[in-house]
Amino acid sequence: MFAGPLGDGAELAPLLPEHAEEMTAHMDRGREYIGRYVSIADRCADVDGTRALLEVFAARAEADTGRIWGIRLDGALVGGVLFRTFDTVMETAEAGCWLEPAAVGRGLVTRATTAIIDWAVEERGIYRVDWYASDRNAASVAVAERLGMTREGLLRAAYLHRGERYDMEVWSVLAPEWRERRRDR
Repeated sequence: MFAGPLGDGAELAPLLPEHAEEMTAHMDRGREYIGRYVSIADRCADVDGTRALLEVFAARAEADTGRIWGIRLDGALVGGVLFRTFDTVMETAEAGCWLEPAAVGRGLVTRATTAIIDWAVEERGIYRVDWYASDRNAASVAVAERLGMTREGLLRAAYLHRGERYDMEVWSVLAPEWRERRRDR
């Protein structure tokens, strides 16, 4: 699976079931911050839950239907990006992210998401990448904007998280748009 440097001491590498303890410790450092909008913080409440999640993604990677990567800064796991869905027949994928508070403001998520979208579009033939974000999650919406995605609409009360319903913004980028924006940078 794709891996590589992100610059400034950061790197992107697959998260595997054997990383369950490390990922649980990472979630413990940022659980409430990450968990405000992202359910992964709750799914990784303990090592067994984290291992189960990473096993699901290992199976998705094997089936070519999803992927999960860790973002490391100076060797420490501080966040991640994923393709929650990845469909090479329909040529679509849904990207997502999370980051612990100590790593915020360094452009890590934008760089990591750029890397996985580049891989998906250029190496795997993905035509459309979706991004869903709570309309209350300004940081996630800002990433979609920085990636040059287009806001397509709002799904009202579409996401139930910690007993509360959230409206979800739908963003996307198409392969020709992605290539054009990458050329212009």
